[in-house]
Amino acid sequence: MITQALLRGGIPLIILGGIAFLLYFQGEYGDAKGTFVASLIAFFVGAATVIYDIDHWSFTKQSGVHFLIMLITVYPILLLSGWFTITSILDAFIIFLLFVSVGVVIWMVMCILAKIFSW
Repeated sequence: MITQALLRGGIPLIILGGIAFLLYFQGEYGDAKGTFVASLIAFFVGAATVIYDIDHWSFTKQSGVHFLIMLITVYPILLLSGWFTITSILDAFIIFLLFVSVGVVIWMVMCILAKIFSW
């Protein structure tokens, strides 16, 4: 399972990291930073998908554990990325609400696609 997680997360990390590297050496420092941050997020999102391969867990447990993994990895990356202005705890809470909202929409879309394509 660890190998699968590293593979699923590592491929987008390497691709986006390579793009960030190229952008950096072209002098596009802001774009390079944003692409590198996206590569970190893609790594954790991709790696965490192995949770759904644990057949003896219920879908509810898989979804809950996946959410917790995203909460302790992706949410801090969002806070530290510089993509959002954070001047108070309220700002961090608003980002949390955005994180949850986007996560719920993606989760629902993926559930629908999984049913349609029998994943």
